[in-house]
This record gives sequence, C-alpha cells and structure tokens, in this order.
Amino acid sequence: MKELLHPICHEWANRCNTHGILMIEKTACHAATTDTFDVVLLVIVDPQSEPMLLRQYSLNEKKAVLYAVSERQLNEWLVLGSHRKAVDWVFNGKVVFDRDGYVQQLRQRLEQFPPKERRLKMGLEFAKLIRRYTDGKALFAARHWLDSYNHMVQALHHLARLTVIEHGLYPEVTVWNQVKRMDGRIYKLYEELVGSEEPLPKRLELLLLASEFLIHSYVEPGSSHLCEALKEKNGAWSIEEMTGHPQFAPYSVDLVIMLEYLVERKVLTVVEMPTKGNTMLERYYTLQKKEF
Repeated sequence: MKELLHPICHEWANRCNTHGILMIEKTACHAATTDTFDVVLLVIVDPQSEPMLLRQYSLNEKKAVLYAVSERQLNEWLVLGSHRKAVDWVFNGKVVFDRDGYVQQLRQRLEQFPPKERRLKMGLEFAKLIRRYTDGKALFAARHWLDSYNHMVQALHHLARLTVIEHGLYPEVTVWNQVKRMDGRIYKLYEELVGSEEPLPKRLELLLLASEFLIHSYVEPGSSHLCEALKEKNGAWSIEEMTGHPQFAPYSVDLVIMLEYLVERKVLTVVEMPTKGNTMLERYYTLQKKEF
C-alpha cells in the first residue's frame, strides 16, 4: 500500500509549508504504534498552520491514516506527552521527505533532549505520579482494592517514565522495555504488583511503602521546573495567578495536588493573606527558605 501513497506524499511535499514527511508501517512487533492502521503518514507543517488535519484511506482491505500536524502541535505532543506514539513516529519512521534537513535536525534535538524540556517533562510526570499515588493510597485506606490497584499501576507507569526522562531519553510506547535496562527496582515493583500470587491487599500495601521511598527520591528533580517558575515573581503566588501563567498551564488539573505534596515535603510554604471585606484567608505559595 505504501507505493499507492506516493502521490499523496508527493502532493504534500510540493507544498511550501511542509517541513517533512515520515512513514510508519505496521509490523508484528510494533502494531501498537500505528493504532491498527497498516501505514501512518506524519506530515509536519510550519507552526502557523492549523494544529492538525486528519485523513484516512483504504484500499483492498488495507488502511492508512495521515496526520498533518503543525510544528507547534508536534512539539506539544513531544514535550507534554499528550500523544506518546509521536515519539516512536519521529524516531523510527521512514523519512519520505525532508526539507532542508528539518527531520534530521528534529531527531538530533530529541536525542540531545534539551535540559529545559527535560525539566518540564519530569515535572509533568511527577505531578501525574503524585495524583495517582495519592488517590491510590486513599482508595487503599477505604478498602477499594481494585480501584486502588488501577491507580497504582498508573503511578508505576509515571514512575517508569520519570526514570527514562532522568536518563535523558523520551519515554516510548514500550516504556517497560526501557525501564528494565535502567532501573531494576521499578521493574521489579511492577512485576510483583501485576504478577505476584500474594493477595491483592498485601501486594498494594507493600507497593505503597516501596513507592513512597522512590517518589521521595524524585522530589528535587520532579519539582525543579515548578520551583524555577515560582522564582519569576518576588513573593508568594496565588493559585489563580499560577493557573493563568503559561509556565504552570501544562500541569493542568494536577497542579494543586502537586503543590500540596510539595508543602508536605517542605519544598514550598503556604502564606495566608486576608481577603477584602472577609474574614477568610487566601492561600498563597512560595518557596521554602533554606536555612544555612
């Protein structure tokens, strides 16, 4: 089918706003990366284009999908992790068209993984990890074993991604293959949670204890981006100010629980300020002052 897609590739390559085209074919080992399609075409266009155009094609029981994404949208997928398969597409896709070496430069940038992007990705994964772990712990205390199990599996996935990012790589779809080579402790926890013959409550209890230690070891790198953003302003931040600031926007609904966790860990301090004409106090957040 890929030969029949050449006219479509040619059409996009002739457009002046197309930076590059990648083709990803379904294989037995990588069927998950193509969402069951036989071929995925990833067309990268300039940042001023529409965020994404999606088209599907079929011929003789074969099917293909085309994603035409702006450079800005693709960067959002890669940095924020909102489309995890995009990492596999960029790294492993066959380059069909590459204007002025754009795709090659993109791959080089991803391999270098700029520190600023790395800190942001670690912060986002850490926030999601805190959300899942906190909810899993609360559900465990309420004896909702299966719901707690679901959250803890997700927490381990975020912990795994944190490990991969800390090693300077982008998490892929097959993240556990990556983690197995990097941190045997986390891989072992995952194996014990999903494969142990121990009763589920016992497995969860042991995992919660072990996870708490591992999460604590990621407090500093996981909060680095957020703490740097807080330094942009002298004094404390209200939650309203943070949610309206572009540096904090990627954290979305996980921002509040991450802030509260960092208060518990004495990374941040809560400052209570009076509100106009009301006895209620408004909570503000600031970095904990270090004592030397």
